[in-house]
Amino acid sequence: MNEQLDILAFGAHADDVEIGMGGTIAKYTSCGKKVGICDLTRAELSSNGTVEGRLAEAKRAAERLGVKVRENLNLSDRGLFLSEQSIQEVVALIRKYRPKLVCTPYHLDRHPDHGNCTKIVEEAFFSAGIRKLKTAHQYAPYRPNKLIYYMINGFHKPDFVIDISDFMELKLASLTAYESQFQRGPETVETPLVNDYLESVEARERLFGKEVGVKYAEGFITKTPILLNRDLLGEHE
Repeated sequence: MNEQLDILAFGAHADDVEIGMGGTIAKYTSCGKKVGICDLTRAELSSNGTVEGRLAEAKRAAERLGVKVRENLNLSDRGLFLSEQSIQEVVALIRKYRPKLVCTPYHLDRHPDHGNCTKIVEEAFFSAGIRKLKTAHQYAPYRPNKLIYYMINGFHKPDFVIDISDFMELKLASLTAYESQFQRGPETVETPLVNDYLESVEARERLFGKEVGVKYAEGFITKTPILLNRDLLGEHE
């Protein structure tokens, strides 16, 4: 039987999850939580890098964050649309790892694949718990406790933030693992990612942190309320 995960984060491409919530992942793995990442595509249409190189970079990034498992569903880059196949692939992964929490990109983003990834994950999140829904992978029905949304390219008002002040360096280390995406080379194609992108990500997390009185924070959005058992008085745990 596969080991249950505490958190399973989905992204359209390798580096999406790290951009949005790499610090949060590092924070949770540092205290023993089991985290997994699933990239829906191999980013085969990316302007820079190769499929093989991107897979190796994703492996290095996951290791730096302490991620337990990283999977790739090998769906078509720029072909992430709601289909029975795409939904069932994500359903199978949710049932396989039985995470308590599922994370996916916030749908308002300049890249259509990010929003399309989330449509698939939302459908699968619900369908994974349907007993009569069968997939090619015969895992037992299971529905996680909660679905939350992280930001990739956007800067939106978060419903809650997580203090990553002690883990910002690890977040940036996971992103610099993607040399093909964020560093210039002799054959680099001009994209937003090679034009001070990491600096803008750091600035965003600094601004979110300033809102709550810490150095860095990552922002998240949720469609359902967050239950607080502690910290109602603004005291940091």
